[in-house]
Amino acid sequence: MAKKPVRYCVVDAFTDSAFKGNPAAVCLLEEDRDDDWLQAVAREFNISETCYLTRLSESTDSVIGSVPRFRLRWFTPVAEVKLCGHATLAASHFLFAYDLVKSDTIEFLTLSGILTAKRVVDSNGNATESFLIELDFPVLPIMEYNGASDADVAIISKSLNGASFNEIHKTTTGDDLLVVLPSGKAVEEVEPNFDEILKCHGRGLIITGPALTGSGFDFFSRFFCPNLGINEDPVCGSAHCALAPYWSKKLGKRDFIAYQASPRSGILNLHLDDENQRVLLRGKAVTVMEGTLLV
Repeated sequence: MAKKPVRYCVVDAFTDSAFKGNPAAVCLLEEDRDDDWLQAVAREFNISETCYLTRLSESTDSVIGSVPRFRLRWFTPVAEVKLCGHATLAASHFLFAYDLVKSDTIEFLTLSGILTAKRVVDSNGNATESFLIELDFPVLPIMEYNGASDADVAIISKSLNGASFNEIHKTTTGDDLLVVLPSGKAVEEVEPNFDEILKCHGRGLIITGPALTGSGFDFFSRFFCPNLGINEDPVCGSAHCALAPYWSKKLGKRDFIAYQASPRSGILNLHLDDENQRVLLRGKAVTVMEGTLLV
């Protein structure tokens, strides 16, 4: 029996302008597809993430009442990942913008547990015409990378083409390195050496630094992940689940406006819920393409 065509769209996340932020392909599945097909489609799109939505029966035991539920999976061009912020925002935008759900809240069943997305009113409009999406994600704890040898430090230095840095940390669950630079300007100016980043221990390399006074931001960051086929992730929501607790301790606050200083750039509004170890990420998104997969 022939497979049903698959509806998809490409959404730029964490931006209100097309061709900014981070693009994700969102595919709505009406029937099961095997993992080889999911990976092949992600390789065909060849952007930082392709995600797949499958509608599930509504939850009867949700703490927030009866809400639409979807299974959500994320793939880079080379591998499935356990958590992805911008593709979750893109998937939520697709469901809200195309009236595929009748609720302002969605639950996603993922490899990182149950994640929720909420449609919230933008200060410049209303929740149906101009809206933000708020994601509820787990904190990614970090620890000082005390095991870094002189060779490890040398590889990080080469990865950043000699840029100076002050601290090295490591996420305890995502296996990313988090390197702190002296300033946001230094983060912007880094010219990464991807061949050297491939030699670093862990999955990817997050760099961050304090924003300039008067910039309107609290901190800058960038994320490099050539191990997953993404040299530079334009805007990485999951990285901010590690950055929020780090900067909370540094700045003594829980609410942030973060700037990802990639060439495409992106803005994230963050709230750290210390008690429940959650990070709330808010952002906008723009649909730039839609179509049908025929195979």
